[in-house]
Amino acid sequence: MTTPVKRLPRRMPGWAKVVGALVLVLVVFFAGIRLSVIPGLKDLFGTDSHDRSGPALLKSIQDISRYDAASGNFQVVVDLEKDARFLPDAIRGTRTLYVGAGTVDAYVDLGKVGENDVRVNGDRTSATLRLPHARLGKPALDPDRSYAVSKQRGLFDRLGDLFSDNPNGEQAVQKLAVRHIGDAAKESELTARAEKNATGMLEGLLRSLGFKEVRVSYGN
Repeated sequence: MTTPVKRLPRRMPGWAKVVGALVLVLVVFFAGIRLSVIPGLKDLFGTDSHDRSGPALLKSIQDISRYDAASGNFQVVVDLEKDARFLPDAIRGTRTLYVGAGTVDAYVDLGKVGENDVRVNGDRTSATLRLPHARLGKPALDPDRSYAVSKQRGLFDRLGDLFSDNPNGEQAVQKLAVRHIGDAAKESELTARAEKNATGMLEGLLRSLGFKEVRVSYGN
């Protein structure tokens, strides 16, 4: 009768133990940095910014003949949600809550005033001007006052951010904020205020030049 020989379990090579321990230490180490559970690690591996940009190049110059007569400050809260068909939000989908702040200028284009739009009497005491209606400029988003309140992303979107050149991009909510600010400016009385301010500016300027009566009207 033979007794079966029991095989002893193979021992892990020494180098494998060292590598495994090193990997474990690195995982815990960087997890501590990411979760901020180890005090001082973030400061130890803080990043420094170096501006290596080249000089700005002047591409073109444009003469501006418009008078910026009013400026409006706007703020909008954008709630943008993108869902995937047949997939739960936890797997695929994003939702961003973004506060957008920006300005819109209203101006009168004095370059469109022709010779027939300005009339002066013989003794130069009365002047009549006809100006084009005030118009709205393009909305300008202020990055210092605009920020994302919250971001929710599904698993696939989080994985995609790891391989994206611009993770967590906010271009979509920024464009939406600009559009809402522009719509709000159209509904406001910004152009009316601009025409009133332009009228006051021209009346004060012409009266300082000796005109006693100044009439300003607007039309296309």
